[in-house]
Amino acid sequence: MNPQATAPAAPLVFITGASSGIGQALALRYHRAGWRLALVARRASELQQWADAQGLPRERVAIYGADVRDVAAITATGRACIAAQGLPEVVIANAGISVGIDTADAADLEVLRSIYETNNIGMAATFQPFLAAMCTRGHGTLVGVASVAGIRGLPGHGGYCASKAAVISYCESLRGECRAQGVTVVTLAPGYVDTPLTQKNRYAMPFLMSAEAFADQAFAAISSGVRFRVIPWQMGVVARLLRVLPGALFDRLLAGRPRKHRQPQ
Repeated sequence: MNPQATAPAAPLVFITGASSGIGQALALRYHRAGWRLALVARRASELQQWADAQGLPRERVAIYGADVRDVAAITATGRACIAAQGLPEVVIANAGISVGIDTADAADLEVLRSIYETNNIGMAATFQPFLAAMCTRGHGTLVGVASVAGIRGLPGHGGYCASKAAVISYCESLRGECRAQGVTVVTLAPGYVDTPLTQKNRYAMPFLMSAEAFADQAFAAISSGVRFRVIPWQMGVVARLLRVLPGALFDRLLAGRPRKHRQPQ
């Protein structure tokens, strides 16, 4: 008997927002660990070009084109992944957008809608095709990428902060629902990670880390099945302080802080 014919398949990870930044770094980290990859992005051809440039073997990497805001498309992508590659061990809902809003500007209400559709509805839609099957199997991990910005509201960041606070609460709720079925829900809260999103920021970013360093720590956190992890740990200390800081003092400290960049009009 050919031992390769009976060897179990390498574990599979499904990652959205894999075309840049954290998503790409996570894809490379899981590849180095020997995992098979299911990678999702809006521009599948560009993602395929990147994967080929990295030398990722096509027999171990599947590229899917979908926008997580399109519920029908992303749920169909999840089902296609299961049919073609099997049920993943880990699903990482990483796709997200970060942009400032001004509620006084009526046009920014549509920006706010887009933030919620991507960061919140898109996350739930990413998990949906896999959840029942993971519960039936009795194991699996769902990973929601939140942010330390979800701890307290920041001036000019209302949409992003609110969406990431919702990610934290949503994952906490889902964790309680899935625990009895053996499915783990991990919430990652990145601090400042050097990606195309943060490179537009107009303010100081303490403890800024590379996407590759973040991916190493995220991989370890997901593998250990932690409930909630702020990365890097220094921002975890900041997050704990933010939780207990009195509102009046918090407001004074944030007064005059530059706002997050808005979407070009």
